[in-house]
Amino acid sequence: MLLTRRTTSATSAPQAAGRLARSLSGALGKTIDRRTFLKRSGVTLGAGAVATQLPYNMIGKAQAQDKDAAAKVEVKRTVCTHCSVGCAIDAVVQNGVWVRQEPVFDSPINLGAHCAKGASIREHGITHDSHRLKYPMKLENGKYRKISWDQAYDEISKKLLAIKKESGPDALFVVGSSKHNNEQAYLMRKWVSLWGTNNTDHQARICHSTTVAGVANTWGYGAMTNSYNDMQNTKCALYIGSNAAEAHPVSVMHMLHAKENGAKMIVVDPRFTRTAAKADEYVRIRSGTDIPFLFGLLNVIFQNGWEDKKYINDRVYGMDAVRKEVAKWTPEEVEKVAGVPPEQLKKVAETFARNRPSTIVWCMGQTQHTIGNAMVRASCILQLALGNIGVSGGGANIFRGHDNVQGATDVGPNPDSLPGYYGLLPGSWKHWARVWNVDYDWIEKQYAKGMMTKPGMTVSRWVDGVLEKNEGIDQDANLRAMIYWGHAPNSQSRGLEMVEAMKKLDLMVVIDPYPSATAAMCGMSRKDGVYLLPAATQLETQGSCTASNRSIQWREKVIDPLFESRTDQMIMYQFAQKLGFADQFLGKKDGKQNIKLVKGKGGMDEPEMEDTLREINKGTWTIGYTGQSPERLKAHMRNMHVFDVKTLRAKGGVDKATGYSLDGDYFGLPWPCYGDAKLKHPVRPTCTTPPSTSWRGAATSAPTSASSARASRCWPKTVRTPRVPTSPPATPNSTMCC
Repeated sequence: MLLTRRTTSATSAPQAAGRLARSLSGALGKTIDRRTFLKRSGVTLGAGAVATQLPYNMIGKAQAQDKDAAAKVEVKRTVCTHCSVGCAIDAVVQNGVWVRQEPVFDSPINLGAHCAKGASIREHGITHDSHRLKYPMKLENGKYRKISWDQAYDEISKKLLAIKKESGPDALFVVGSSKHNNEQAYLMRKWVSLWGTNNTDHQARICHSTTVAGVANTWGYGAMTNSYNDMQNTKCALYIGSNAAEAHPVSVMHMLHAKENGAKMIVVDPRFTRTAAKADEYVRIRSGTDIPFLFGLLNVIFQNGWEDKKYINDRVYGMDAVRKEVAKWTPEEVEKVAGVPPEQLKKVAETFARNRPSTIVWCMGQTQHTIGNAMVRASCILQLALGNIGVSGGGANIFRGHDNVQGATDVGPNPDSLPGYYGLLPGSWKHWARVWNVDYDWIEKQYAKGMMTKPGMTVSRWVDGVLEKNEGIDQDANLRAMIYWGHAPNSQSRGLEMVEAMKKLDLMVVIDPYPSATAAMCGMSRKDGVYLLPAATQLETQGSCTASNRSIQWREKVIDPLFESRTDQMIMYQFAQKLGFADQFLGKKDGKQNIKLVKGKGGMDEPEMEDTLREINKGTWTIGYTGQSPERLKAHMRNMHVFDVKTLRAKGGVDKATGYSLDGDYFGLPWPCYGDAKLKHPVRPTCTTPPSTSWRGAATSAPTSASSARASRCWPKTVRTPRVPTSPPATPNSTMCC
């Protein structure tokens, strides 16, 4: 019914008629906005009853849509920014406004599916009343007030340069972001290096750094070995420490397809989760007892002779030491520690061993323990014993968290390595100096003496860099300045100590699309010395991102940066100008320039993302980030329909825009992709696949020569278990999470 105030006044009649006329003119006019429609929808219901009685001057002629207006509708292909699955989205933009979205039905990864998080991505901060940080702000007398970008740049750069002069470059700590695209994450590590410190880190430190270390120590590199799609080829999947149905919902679709083909699904978790609800077998273990449980499985497997003896003989070092360790983890002993009945342990071991290829899935339920590295090693060793590494349907399927935490780890701001896991030795620095077109001697002079080859502090320990006595830290001065660049501390412990550390800092800069928990903590604990700078989201810029399975996808820019926000690459470049290393940042020397400038928001210069990826291609030979040129990635995004949904391999197909033949490529060119784009290396989607010829190492130690170390990291001929993780007592303060 129409809810209006009833009146009998004669003088109100003309006003009521005027309101009706205005309402109907809006309802029947050529254009109407959403708010007007909702406000007047009640009147519109009655309009049809009286429309035939209206004067002709209130009725407009129906006309075809203006061709110019239709031409302003664009479809931009991007990738969801929530998790690491890499679901593709087609965003419909009309007159610069994002009006609608659709999941990409041709995407071999999400197959036209959305989860609830992805379906709501358009609503994230694109309205005027959103919680976005709309303009630069400065904390003064305990209150945040609006300032200009120029004022922010001037004040922050002057303070940073003063701190560097007084205390050295290591007095600054920069926390990067796993939400940055590959190019931004790479530029972040470059930016920090040109400043002169290794004090930088990002979210992977507190989620999957244990995975990277544990997996790399087992077979040479740290990443997911297979793909979400390849799980359709498995015959049994063991989820341990992963609540994928909530954390990575679309990934479960591939597992459900596998179940339709007869695959078994086992879920191990202290909680009965939504993932457990889909399982054929749910195993409840005590939190922190993953290693006893996994070693119990190995005990049963070895006792029954279910291991892959030939695979172990040909490919694996040190399995005899594993046998000795797991011998004491009998089903009865496992029950005492993990709480799993012996009968159920035996059933799980038999199901997993006798339905091969079988895969194991873990997430932060394993990694965020104090013994996370050892848990990861135990999971890897289980797969080695069964010969499940390097085969389709098997593998160690490690579900990363953020949309580009894999890429940011590969090429981004790590305190112990330059991009591509090159480490910090002089040879690594000289390599990247050549790639960056910067003199090695110039970079060396930016660092304090002896600090260039030392790992920097981690994001979990920066608090100690502020609060510890100076003699207790391995650098000249304590930390005095912090930049939180797309990261918030609410995912870390030690909150009270962090507040105390924030009080002692001379400068805190928060660069983020939102006023994060960092801004709130600083606002409670300080009166001044804090700056908030609005950064654009990944939907307001372009660049590549690496999904958990190492597939790299190219995002188109959907809309321009909102409010007064600027892209991260623009902010980096503008700070580099103020701090004196803008030319080095672009690789500008001797008439050459690696990264060209393009016009961004407001006609201001910013580094081009395509050129930045080409520089990554030029330098990242260790893990094969060299063949994924922007042109190849864009061709993949335009032609998703040619890729097989199980193997991810293209069956024919030619990109109309460039004439590039996609035949044989694997979607997203997951690393390692060697050579340059012209070589057209098709990649090897199932990593650590054993080569055709047998080769066996003679010892359990890691390779000693540079060449053999490089081989084991990039394209391992063997897998090795140099140390067996002993099973420490359970950690009751640790909980298994999604």
